[in-house]
Amino acid sequence: MKRIFLIAAIFCSAIMVLQSCSPKGAATTQTIRRGNVTGNWVLNDITFEGVPQSSVKSLFGESSYKCFIGSAWRLTNSGNGSYTLGSECAGKMQTIYWSASPKEDTFQFKKIYEGDKAKNVTEGYRMLLSSANGDNMVIKTPVEYGSGTAYIVLNFTKAQK
Repeated sequence: MKRIFLIAAIFCSAIMVLQSCSPKGAATTQTIRRGNVTGNWVLNDITFEGVPQSSVKSLFGESSYKCFIGSAWRLTNSGNGSYTLGSECAGKMQTIYWSASPKEDTFQFKKIYEGDKAKNVTEGYRMLLSSANGDNMVIKTPVEYGSGTAYIVLNFTKAQK
């Protein structure tokens, strides 16, 4: 009887060791790196997931989300950047400080006004970095709608040099 328990214990231990050493399944998503986000982008299209378009009145403190269609975003490697709104809002330029977290797949930025230092600004925007590879980037902005979370989806393309 002791031999059976001993063999079973050895067998279970061997299986645990083999499973811990075996390669894990291939990841289904590609890791997004800061370098994928750095550059000049144009926000070409805004779509909506789980929220009617008519319910969305503003975005990032601007009077209309439509201001961002056609906006140009400059995201430098240092984290400094800016966006210039589209023709709907007379081309207003806003300085920002941004970051991207590959571990959390997030993109965040805060508006920087004249005389501000990024480290002293405590308010900003945190979004999901859905994809950023090559010439396309998709960022999803979560919004509360009803009893759940919906998304405003920002579709960017890399600006031509």
